[in-house]
Order: sequence, then C-alpha cells, then structure tokens
Amino acid sequence: MIRQSLFFMGPRKVEVREEPLAPPGPGQVLVQTLISAISPGTELLIYRGQAPGDLAVDETIPALAGRFDFPLKYGYSAIGRVLALGEGVPEEWRGRLVFAFHPHESHFLANLEELLLPPPQLTPDAAVFFPNMETAVTLVMDGRPQLGEQVAVFGQGVVGLLLTGLLARLPLASLVTLDLHASRRDLSTAGGAHLSLDPTSPGALTQLLDGLSEGFYRGADLCYEVSGNPQALEQAIAATGFHGRVVIGSWYGLKKADLNLGGRFHRSRMRLISSQVSTVAPELSGRWSKFRRYLLAWRMLEEIDPTPLITHRFPLTQAAQAYELLDQNPAEALQVILTY
Repeated sequence: MIRQSLFFMGPRKVEVREEPLAPPGPGQVLVQTLISAISPGTELLIYRGQAPGDLAVDETIPALAGRFDFPLKYGYSAIGRVLALGEGVPEEWRGRLVFAFHPHESHFLANLEELLLPPPQLTPDAAVFFPNMETAVTLVMDGRPQLGEQVAVFGQGVVGLLLTGLLARLPLASLVTLDLHASRRDLSTAGGAHLSLDPTSPGALTQLLDGLSEGFYRGADLCYEVSGNPQALEQAIAATGFHGRVVIGSWYGLKKADLNLGGRFHRSRMRLISSQVSTVAPELSGRWSKFRRYLLAWRMLEEIDPTPLITHRFPLTQAAQAYELLDQNPAEALQVILTY
C-alpha cells in the first residue's frame, strides 16, 4: 500500500510524501492514523532549525530512531485504529483504538509492545494529549510540591496548562502562572491558577512575588519553567525564594540561556532541576516505572478534559500551513491537530 508521511526538509520547510508500506510482519499490526498532535515545543525547534543535528531524537522509542538532522520524520502523538494483523497477532486487536509515539503518517506498522490502549471512555481528541499529560505528570513528580507551598509556572502552552490543572488539585498556598498571551492566561485561571500574569508587563516580578507571598516567605518555594524561552529561566530564578526549587521542563535546543548566577542565586541555595519525560528520576524508579506513570497520565486525562485546548485542525496535506500558523501566530494557535 501507499502511505503519506510528513518530512521536515529544512528550516521552515515541510513536505508530505507518498511512500510504499509493506504488509505487517509476524507480531506486527498495521495502524491507520485518525489524528496526530503537533508538539508546539519540540516540533517548532525542528521546524525553525533550532534542534541540534548531532543529538539522538529519542533513544527510548524505536519509531523515533536517528538524529535531529534533515530530512526528518517526527511527531510523537498518533491515535489510530488497527487495520490489519500480522501472523500471530490475536484477532481481538483488529479495529482497536490505539496510541503510538509515532511520527505524522497516514499508516504505520508497529509491534504490539509499541502501542498503548487508551481508556475506552476517552475520545481520540482527548487521548491524543497523552504525551503532554505524561510530561505534566513527570514535572509534578520531579518538583515534588508540598502542602502549603507557593508555586509559579512560567509558560502556559499545552504542557503548562496541563501542569497548572494538576497543581490546582493540590492544597497549595498560591499558584501563579505567567504567559505572554492573554487567551492562555484566561485558560490558566479557568484551570485553577489563582493569578496569571504577563511576564513582560512593567512590575511583573513584583506582582508575581506579591501574588505568591503570604508574608512569611518571600518568593516561590517552587518554580516551573515550561515556556521554551531561555529568558524565562532568568525570571524564574529571580522569583524563587531561599532554598527553593526551579524545575526546567523546557528544551531550548540551540538557544542559549544567559543567566546571572553571580547575585542572590549563589547565596540563596536554590536548586535547578532538569525534568524530562523519557526517563523516570532515579530516586523514584524503585517504586515508579514508565508503565505506572502511563496509567496515572491516562487517569488524569479522564479527570482533566484537555479538548478545549484544541484550537485548529488541518488535513495532513496542509501541514505546512499548520506549522506556519504555530510559528507566526502563537497567540491564536495552541494545540494544532493533523487529520487523516
């Protein structure tokens, strides 16, 4: 059969190509994609040519082997139905709704262990948020927010908003978020933030500190930086109190973070924590596996409906317009879905 596949060909250039696809082999299934979600963080780095070409794409996912150099297939959130079965695959797999960490393609082959089964009560539109929810769950686990803490989140894109929704379920003293775009700040307060600020507004840092503080501890106990903007990390450090934690969930690619670590940072004993979803933190791995974290992410998608975050849908053949929209008009576009 012939499938359609999305290729990143160079900075700000994507193409949809037709390719032959063999029938499923032993232990494999053929999946017909229904929708896939564009990651406006990692995928825009690739689209803009800001991903380091000598870095492995993902060392834990077979479908994402290779490096970040052009031409490149990418994407990691596909929802589809099993269309055909290879030898040895039980018949009950036929027609199943499945999730895969797979690039944007109309059809693909997968071994059964590469597929996840969304809970039956989740729609495809909700299930396609699974990677972002797993990332948000990982951020909470790595930051370890505690009862009564003052927490700030820099960036209210898809991951930031899901993270805010999770944090809002905890008994925090205050939860303040920051984002450039008013529409995202409105979604943030609707999702449980006590206050959402424009980080570029005059006096934003003072407003943030005032919004966080109960008067006994000035600053954030815990900050999350998930904006994708290295400058926001400087703001997060400035907003963090003595011995506070800054969890860095953004991947900056080739962008550099110019930090002032010669001032109060040195004496404040704060901790900078790298968070990334491909692995489980070593101190948790004795109790937490990826599978256990998967189950939690699915459960959180049942409790926090992510579908209002979908702003646009494009057929795969119009993918170039989808990426251009995300690149040029981030105030309009939040979660963009490709349809097949």
